[in-house]
Amino acid sequence: MLGRERYKIMHANFRIGESLLMASDGECAGEPEFAGVSLSISPPDEAEAKRLFDALLEGGEVILPLGKTFWSPAFGMLKDRFGLSWMINVV
Repeated sequence: MLGRERYKIMHANFRIGESLLMASDGECAGEPEFAGVSLSISPPDEAEAKRLFDALLEGGEVILPLGKTFWSPAFGMLKDRFGLSWMINVV
């Protein structure tokens, strides 16, 4: 692949129960913008929350550090290396 295409996702899929969610960067020009959208993951415990937070954070930035809140033993927000916002929330 040439140029910026080497940094794009050609194909990805995720299972949520019986559903399959599929995604790709497609033929978008310029810088992607993900304003108004955040994905949320609810891991079963704090250790898994930290593992997910750290993995998604690689090359990204912290919005809210992973920590205890009044509703969760571990909640944090970040923007990944692709600019997508994530919330990690142990329930």
